[in-house]
Amino acid sequence: MTPTNGVHLCTEPVILMTADAELDLLRSVQAVLRELSTPAPTLQSNQGMWRWSLHKKVERDPGKNPALVRILLRELEKAASEDLRHVIIPLLHTLMYVLLKATGITEELYRRTYAFCTRLLTLPTPYCTVALDCAIQLKTETAVPGTLYQRTVIAEQNLISELYPYQERVFLFVDPELVSASVCSALLLEIEAAEVHQTPEACMRHVVSHTLQAALGETCQAAALQKKLQASPRRTLERYFHAVVAAVEQMANEPSPSRAGHLERLEEIYCSLLGPLASARGRCGGDPLQDRPPSTPLPSPHITLHLWTDEEQLWKELVLFLCPRSRFRLSADLEALDLQGLRPDRALARVSVLSTDSGIERDLPSWAEELPEPSSPEMERARLQRKGGIKKRMWLPELLLPGSWHGPPGLHRKTGGPGGDGELLPGVSRVHTARVLVLGDDRMLGRLAQAYYTLRKRETQKFCLTPRLSLQLYYIPVLAPEEPTASRQPELGELAAFLGRADPWYQSTVNTLCPAIHKLAEMPFSLDTSRTVDPFILDVITYYIRMGTQPIYFQIYTVKIFFSDLSQGPAEDVFLTELKVKIQESRFPKDGFSPKRRGMAEGQGAELSICYQKALLSHRAREVTVSLRATGLVLKAIPSNDTEVSGPTHSPRTATNHTCLNVNVTEVVKSSNLAGRSFSTVTNTFRTANIQIQSQDQRLLTLFLDKDNRRTFKDVVRFEVAPCPEPCSGSQKSKALWLSSHRQKEMGTTKAKPRPLLMPINTFSGIVQ
Repeated sequence: MTPTNGVHLCTEPVILMTADAELDLLRSVQAVLRELSTPAPTLQSNQGMWRWSLHKKVERDPGKNPALVRILLRELEKAASEDLRHVIIPLLHTLMYVLLKATGITEELYRRTYAFCTRLLTLPTPYCTVALDCAIQLKTETAVPGTLYQRTVIAEQNLISELYPYQERVFLFVDPELVSASVCSALLLEIEAAEVHQTPEACMRHVVSHTLQAALGETCQAAALQKKLQASPRRTLERYFHAVVAAVEQMANEPSPSRAGHLERLEEIYCSLLGPLASARGRCGGDPLQDRPPSTPLPSPHITLHLWTDEEQLWKELVLFLCPRSRFRLSADLEALDLQGLRPDRALARVSVLSTDSGIERDLPSWAEELPEPSSPEMERARLQRKGGIKKRMWLPELLLPGSWHGPPGLHRKTGGPGGDGELLPGVSRVHTARVLVLGDDRMLGRLAQAYYTLRKRETQKFCLTPRLSLQLYYIPVLAPEEPTASRQPELGELAAFLGRADPWYQSTVNTLCPAIHKLAEMPFSLDTSRTVDPFILDVITYYIRMGTQPIYFQIYTVKIFFSDLSQGPAEDVFLTELKVKIQESRFPKDGFSPKRRGMAEGQGAELSICYQKALLSHRAREVTVSLRATGLVLKAIPSNDTEVSGPTHSPRTATNHTCLNVNVTEVVKSSNLAGRSFSTVTNTFRTANIQIQSQDQRLLTLFLDKDNRRTFKDVVRFEVAPCPEPCSGSQKSKALWLSSHRQKEMGTTKAKPRPLLMPINTFSGIVQ
């Protein structure tokens, strides 16, 4: 048999096997699409498994990555041509997650994907927003392969690198009173089992191996490379790691990165690792059956599990993340950070910059007269600058707080890190990203809203975290299994249900985790670490943390409470989802007068005076005052269905005009007939953003915030609810007073509305219109 026939007989089974593998991948992709297109899948337990199993198939066999990229790209182009928008974002996230881990992807596939993302920029939000983030990543990845993987591992594993100093950490908060101990233990064991093999040395080996494979492609001998890296001592490994990082970052930060120059530089590192003979053999090619490239895993992010037992625990953990050495000297007021001479309590009227320009022409340096080239980056930036505009006088909190907390979470851009914000103050870089993930129901989200409000309020006084930290919030619903499904679970999972309606990919990926988490808690744990088990829950959490970049903003409401005891001052609190009011049992003074003489006890409930500002489509102010007898009322901040106009929004700028409460009042109606007097109840519903309620008789009220029995206020006679304003510091207050006094003189009695405090929760797409 001739060598030619031998090669033919050897490669024919490979072609057949590849066709079968591609057909299997196509079936898995179509199963994901069917799940998205089916309103109520028949097999609820399999929801979310198709996407996970699809990624696992290519993780076990990296050679399938190019085929899966082609399949996903074809399905995306088909969905765009047939206007199937509900599957575009899920397919795009799935494709980007494959490209994040994959090696051996051709430049032609990268360019096709980039071209498709640029075509999506003509679609409305959120499609154009997600497509823009993907296009930014793809442009860098096309020119410098392996950039996304390298930056992800460095940031998530907190590897030390001067060229890419960004660090991330995932804080997993669980309330032990709301989530069972078995669930907490199961999650902790799964996290610890995954981190056993994620040592800094292993992560550096993964970065070097993946970057060289992604750049060199088939010429890279992956098995020999990994064997060489395994045998290298730590000092040698660190040297190659920093060399690879320098090659990637320096090329990625260039205005016009050259793929050929990047490959040439990485080939030098590859030859120094394996030697010139091994690299020459790699360029000549090898037997694909005997030299199948091994898989280079993407380590899961560094996750720390915290039992939420202290009100200030979130603040403390964020401070310790920024300044770990302050763990043993953390004072009560947490003044642990020194922002390079910036005093937190300083009330600055404006940001001043010391000028060294004397104003004399002869004092200019010699290089100042040299004009840059027309095609230089300096001239390009100059053309994009606006000339002749009025410079706005910036106030320090106004300059920092909105961009720090409300800015949409960016990706690994060329000019910045994971937050994409760069420097907010000269000399102070925001290189830390805290990803706070909470598990629980609506009660846990109410507690998160409390901590978020306290954090923002403290920042106006101390100003420690904002310039250095990018805060991202995530939520995974976990409801107690013993509660009846028909009655209590929907009540405690209203916000999760809204997120599922707003983002179908969140519904399919995250909202389906609750049964799997409880199933994991019921399984007996094994101490045998030699077996490799695929951690389904940890993989889904990791996917959500990495790909959930589009926030939905929720209005936080403040409530001011007045008690019957005049010696007790008014209390203030905040809530996110619901405020429920119940009528207490009758409590009469000791003077002995009869309530029947005043007509107070002729039925159920209490006489309430309700004053509210009615929510109109024209956004005009219209106050309404009514008096009625009611047995209770509920104020809900989460829309109950898709037809609600109000509710959470994409952007904090548009939330003020579209945020209001749905108030349900159970009114007592008295009727008279031949049989005598009778009482019935009817539910009245209206919308408002501001409301004041007062008990007109001797019946007192009990308030429940965010469905949490621990947040209960009794003996209440009056309370006021309004959107929580953005906390402001002393300098902002003085500025607001000065502006209001001057504007009222010019514009009459018109008052500017304060900026509302919105809490962002990250999803995959935001609100899909």
